[in-house]
Amino acid sequence: MEKISFSFEKIFNKTPDVCCFAPGRVNLIGEHTDYNGGHVFPCAIHMGIYCAAGKRNDNKLCLYSENFSDEGIIEFDLADPNLRGCWADYPLSVIKALSAFGYDLPGGADMVFHGDLPDGAGLSSSAALEVVTAVTLRELYSVPITNQEAAIIGQFAENRFIGVNCGIMDQFASAMGKKDSAVLLDSDTLAFEYAPVGNAAVVIVNSGVKHSLASSAYNQRRRECESACSDLRVPTLCSLVPEEFEERKHMIGDEICLRRAMHAVYENRRAKDAVDALKKGDLPLFGSLMNESHISLRDYYEVSCEELDYLAEEAWKQPGVYGARMTGGGFGGCTVNLMQPDAVMSFTRTIQTGYEKRFGIIPEVYIVRASDGAGRTE
Repeated sequence: MEKISFSFEKIFNKTPDVCCFAPGRVNLIGEHTDYNGGHVFPCAIHMGIYCAAGKRNDNKLCLYSENFSDEGIIEFDLADPNLRGCWADYPLSVIKALSAFGYDLPGGADMVFHGDLPDGAGLSSSAALEVVTAVTLRELYSVPITNQEAAIIGQFAENRFIGVNCGIMDQFASAMGKKDSAVLLDSDTLAFEYAPVGNAAVVIVNSGVKHSLASSAYNQRRRECESACSDLRVPTLCSLVPEEFEERKHMIGDEICLRRAMHAVYENRRAKDAVDALKKGDLPLFGSLMNESHISLRDYYEVSCEELDYLAEEAWKQPGVYGARMTGGGFGGCTVNLMQPDAVMSFTRTIQTGYEKRFGIIPEVYIVRASDGAGRTE
């Protein structure tokens, strides 16, 4: 908090009125189910995006990111807020979304951002940026929104203005995280419950392959799922349990759409089964469901890549590792690994050595803590 406050003073020559933080997230299981009406099980992590902001007495929005310092201060006129095709489109889109929800700001703002999430790693830096913007503006101008509403506004901003047809999971986890817990979210109803992660270590390995949901096949996957829904005559794929799906899957006319639907339906079951296993303390079962999830994402949803497959498959061989899978949208990014705490050092050494030998780079490894959701840092 002191760092972001100091940065704001240096950039704008005044003290910020408010400082906030929104975490990134790692999804333990339940991938590509949120926009299919299913369950997800993410946790907010201790890394994320900080924001310091101050009111202005005009209608300007002045944005600066320490992560994109070469771009300097980016100014928008709130009366005519056109996107620029850069990082600043995310906070601006949140302001446009707030307006669409009936919350027009009474004035402009100076805002400085700093993130410690690795770019393109699939840990939801975009969602954290959206949520921290919404929460900061709430605190700055007393906008009457809850954290859950901030998540909805963030998703709306990304869908409507950024053009990524994402589900609610990333923004919800960033806004609604809870220390030492993950959150089981029914993305269809937004009903949720927390479950403690327990004594297991959550370790993220960054493949170094950057993904971009906007330029990837993400939106195509969603269209394929919508096509399967149309064939099955259901509102969402995850409204079907696996037994119902098996009885009706012959109705899907396209083989690719069938595979996408199979992943969504069975992944939804895996997410619920995994949380039940965690509540019972059955970490080996939780881990085996993570492994099944990766295989399904690789073979049926086809959003993995050679590097992610290597990291998952090598993790499965390591002693003390309960389970491993790709996490996030796919096409690069990270794996999430659940393991015994005393296995972390050996796991890290083995994975980094093997990956460097195979791909020529040493992957970054993050031992993450489940954290609280977005809010003020002062």
